[in-house]
Amino acid sequence: MKVYLDNSATTPVDPQVLEAMLPYFKENFGNPSSVHSWGQEGAKAVLGARDQVARFLNCQAKEIIFTSCATEADNLALKGVMRASYARGHLITSQIEHKAILEPAKALEKQGYKVTYLPVNDEGIIKLLDLEKAIIPETVLVSMMYANSETGAIQPVREIGKMIQKINKGRQAKIRFHTDAAQAVQYLDCDVDRLHLDLMTIAGHKIYAPKGVGALYVRKGTPLEPQQEGGSQEYGLRSGTENVPYLVGLAKALELVAENKARVNKTLARLRDRLIREVRKKIPESKLNGPKRENRLPNNVNFSFPGAEGESIVLALDMKGIAVSTGSACTSQDLKPSHVLTAMGLSPEAAHGSVRITLSRYTTEEEIDQLIAVLPEIVARFRKMAPGDV
Repeated sequence: MKVYLDNSATTPVDPQVLEAMLPYFKENFGNPSSVHSWGQEGAKAVLGARDQVARFLNCQAKEIIFTSCATEADNLALKGVMRASYARGHLITSQIEHKAILEPAKALEKQGYKVTYLPVNDEGIIKLLDLEKAIIPETVLVSMMYANSETGAIQPVREIGKMIQKINKGRQAKIRFHTDAAQAVQYLDCDVDRLHLDLMTIAGHKIYAPKGVGALYVRKGTPLEPQQEGGSQEYGLRSGTENVPYLVGLAKALELVAENKARVNKTLARLRDRLIREVRKKIPESKLNGPKRENRLPNNVNFSFPGAEGESIVLALDMKGIAVSTGSACTSQDLKPSHVLTAMGLSPEAAHGSVRITLSRYTTEEEIDQLIAVLPEIVARFRKMAPGDV
């Protein structure tokens, strides 16, 4: 039996999502900008999808901007807000963000904007005091990921939002708050008002919708400069013909998340905790990376195995029909150690020995058993091949 345990990289498309999408590949294929009946069927589907996403986030439909993915949404959020500011302003983010945040931040630095990258503690979580100290009169935007894809660490997003809201009462130029919630949407509260957010990024392929679709929530009144020119789609903020079937799929996926979240969270937390216990019991010197149970996504397990190389473990498990990873799929071609784990204080050697195991709502006890049956022997074999003692 093949076992897929790399769900932070991508999830399979849910059959109900695919079923909702299919009519818009065939009979309802019109361009939603066209005035004829084919086009108007597409326009109606886009409107319905926008309403569904807005209901999930508890916002207005016109505050939803559809994109091709989370990376595009992150770029629009960071570059759009910073470039719409009155001057070369200041951005605050963290050292453990996804590359979809870090690379736009670096690009903004090259253009003369100031960027602060906050450190994290050994669990991968920022300190609110560090953020408060980093805010200066020129600060325009704070962008903190909601949950980390490598370690499952959950940032105190609601507390950050409340703090920024309080600080803004004494400022003429308001600080805007963005979070990349691509990993969080399945499991955490994403009510943008409760979180005190101005912008939020979501991605389809993390929630059983297809790759190639995402969205950016933009609170009314948030200054945002478009990052691509063309037609007037998405209120003039993101030009390009709408990908109707994928937008329908994203909306259906969010509907299913809302219906199943409580049950799925409970089941996954139980499977995650069992997996952690078994690994610790059967593999000596294994180290759990990231937070304990309370501040960790219910589907995420990240271990370092001193004396064994993570990439080798991943390939050996693949030969056994089991898919895991060493970290973010977007950086899997990078030979450098994980920037997330090293920011948490792990040595490059420990980071290279890490393996990420991420579960889905389809994961079963039998699949966990199958992983546990082979992982200890694989780690032991590579440790014997390594020079020196563990």
